[in-house]
Amino acid sequence: MASVTSLTASVHQRLADALAAALPEAGAADPLLRRSDRADYQANGILALAKKLKGNPRELATKVVDAIGADEVIQDVEVSGPGFLNLTLSDAAITRNLAARAADPARLGVPLAEAPGTTVIDYAQPNVAKEMHVGHLRSAVIGDAVVRMLEFTGEQVVRRHHIGDWGTQFGMLIQYLI
Repeated sequence: MASVTSLTASVHQRLADALAAALPEAGAADPLLRRSDRADYQANGILALAKKLKGNPRELATKVVDAIGADEVIQDVEVSGPGFLNLTLSDAAITRNLAARAADPARLGVPLAEAPGTTVIDYAQPNVAKEMHVGHLRSAVIGDAVVRMLEFTGEQVVRRHHIGDWGTQFGMLIQYLI
């Protein structure tokens, strides 16, 4: 099954197209789409664009809102503060995206990397000069999780686990031998 287009990528493309349509003098400006605590997404790029174009950020944001409009993916777009855009997704778009991911139980819509490479993950590295404790497991667990995520995307992963700080032990051994 083909990978599922992320809602973030879809919204970013729609916003970039609306920016280009509403403000052709801006060229291919980045909308700086981010997750938001007030809506699903927030676009911050209009502030920098307004400075570049020497325009009022709220007026430029309003032009972009008119160019976007609400549809089956974006339910609501509002201008906030000095010229931020808050975007809210429709429930139907979220439901469709989740259903498409559920229809692909093996990969959940996650694509393989287009050009996978090789990554070396070196994790754990307990200090043998100190007592082992449960905190040493944290880096091993995090390292293993990173390895599994990279392998899932098709990356070739080389796992490395080193034991560190032999200095004290060898120093004590040399002192004992002397």
